[in-house]
Amino acid sequence: MTTTTLDHAATDQGSSLKTKRVLLLKPRGFCAGVVRAIDVVQIALETFGAPIYVRKEIVHNSYVVTDLAKKGAIFVNELDEVPEGARVIYSAHGVSPAVRERAKERGLKVVDATCPLVTKVHVEAIKFAKQGYSLVLVGHRDHEEVEGTQGEAPSVTQVVSTVEEVEALVVPDPNKVAYLTQTTLSLDEARYMIEALKKKFPNIVGPHAQDICYATENRQTAVKNVAHGADVVLVVGSRNSSNSNRLVEVSQNLGTNSYLIDKAEDIKLEWLDGVDTVAVTAGASAPEVLVKDVVEYLQTKGYGSVDEVEVMPENVRFGLPPEIVQAIASAPQVSR
Repeated sequence: MTTTTLDHAATDQGSSLKTKRVLLLKPRGFCAGVVRAIDVVQIALETFGAPIYVRKEIVHNSYVVTDLAKKGAIFVNELDEVPEGARVIYSAHGVSPAVRERAKERGLKVVDATCPLVTKVHVEAIKFAKQGYSLVLVGHRDHEEVEGTQGEAPSVTQVVSTVEEVEALVVPDPNKVAYLTQTTLSLDEARYMIEALKKKFPNIVGPHAQDICYATENRQTAVKNVAHGADVVLVVGSRNSSNSNRLVEVSQNLGTNSYLIDKAEDIKLEWLDGVDTVAVTAGASAPEVLVKDVVEYLQTKGYGSVDEVEVMPENVRFGLPPEIVQAIASAPQVSR
């Protein structure tokens, strides 16, 4: 496999007539928050032994969850399913204060794997609420991240998902409104929503830096840069992965057919009819092994040329949460 640049990819377009090819987007796949969350579960299993309970899916990817379950992680929907006094890990998407309080009531040993970029939004919600603002949270109501953020100030927070919902908003003081966004929104979607909010509430305030995370932005930017040179874009990711779904939307909005797949077996042959160039990317919670399987499958279908197209470098790393660092330092190692 060769690594190429966008310019190289563009000048090579004529060769697609001779060789069907794959454009493998970079950056793709795991973000720093996902790596950290998965590491937390694996280290907890190695340090304390199974079972380790995890509230919700640690990240939104079925392959990852199944793999960790095989190693001894037990995934639950609510803390009431966790035995009193047991150890539980919060997912990368964060939890509300009500969940934290319930953990205390049940005497649970908590390890918090919330992504630091989600924690940033929680801190902003608390700050704005304390300053007396009505909060508008742009995001998808049924997503765990939104539920957690809204829970920081539920009495003053309204969630909006469409411009129509923005227009219907009613707040006590239109001059005292703040907005926040889910970290995994489409950049374009967020921009339209924020523009609508500013039109309705001219004095609205927002975070100093955007809430949409670096990995979400980078993966969308990569798709935007490459979609025009592909006939089809395949996004590796699970159905409940917000950022993966947004990658599909970004491609489709640019007029390039795009499909979300969990694994290579999900690819339908009719998607490849008359297709010379397939771009492949992966959502921030999808492991590289699944991308590799997709590329190998495409190679069996005649896509013999694979070019990795790096749109931008990505070198973000997050440290482990203090609970797990302290636990590693003090706990006896489980014999293997």
